[in-house]
Amino acid sequence: MPNIEIMIGGRSFEVACQAGEEPYLEAAARTLDIEAAALSGQAGRLPESRMLLMSGLLLADKTVALEERLRGLEGKLAEAQARIASLEGAPAPEPTRVEVPVIPAIVTDSLAELAARAEALAERVEEKLAVEGA
Repeated sequence: MPNIEIMIGGRSFEVACQAGEEPYLEAAARTLDIEAAALSGQAGRLPESRMLLMSGLLLADKTVALEERLRGLEGKLAEAQARIASLEGAPAPEPTRVEVPVIPAIVTDSLAELAARAEALAERVEEKLAVEGA
């Protein structure tokens, strides 16, 4: 079991931990040291036990606030997941019927007549070109 030295509030402590946990312990010690430094800056020199107690309480307060926030977010996530599940399980909406105006028969008849005339003119032009070119 490795021992590491950590600094909290300007004081050195030797702490044992499981192999591989050193980075986590060092990160936790840095967090506690930040709280201890803030306390020392506000209250001056505190006894070691008081500094550690107050720093621990400040961190515990932050932890409780984060846990409450996490529970609230987990509740919102559960609501969102339930809504997604209900939407995924719901039948597809009925297709919307779109009304397209009907083109009056007189218009289609007129267009067909114009197309026939255009084809007849094209044939006459082709015939004239064939006669002139021959």
